[in-house]
Amino acid sequence: MTTPAVYSKIFNEEILKKIGKSLLASLETIAVAESVTSGLIQHGLASIPDASRFYQGGITAYNVAQKYKHLHVEPIHALATDCVSLQVAEEMSLHVCGMFNSDWGLSATGYATPSPESGNKIFAYYAIAFQNKIKRSGILKPHKKDSTSVQFFYAAEVLKHLDMQLKSGARKKKKR
Repeated sequence: MTTPAVYSKIFNEEILKKIGKSLLASLETIAVAESVTSGLIQHGLASIPDASRFYQGGITAYNVAQKYKHLHVEPIHALATDCVSLQVAEEMSLHVCGMFNSDWGLSATGYATPSPESGNKIFAYYAIAFQNKIKRSGILKPHKKDSTSVQFFYAAEVLKHLDMQLKSGARKKKKR
């Protein structure tokens, strides 16, 4: 069983604080669509002080039907890729923004254990959207093999990439 001490080692508190500070300062909101991370990214964001001021919510959708119904992934591509592709991750991050009326959308989809569909490999795709545009996306490849460690690795990496994107200043400030 995972304990709170494990969470603090997996989620870099400094990164979480910087994410919160940046979103609060810019008056921007964020939502999450995840699969392979099974709510861990949502947990990380929700643990940030004053999260209710920027964190809109999230959805965990594990199969094609749910990703299509709630996140509007393109079904033919999703079926052909077992819902694990860069395209699916990008569609998830874009559509979660609309679902939760948020500025930012994060997503992760992939494999935490080897399976025939993955070619017996472990990897995930992630995407970060801002105001209906993909700002960053890519593939994550863990070094550990146990599924829980892999899931935490993916979640931590997505949050790390979000922090880098927020720091990059590659967004235009909204006029309020």
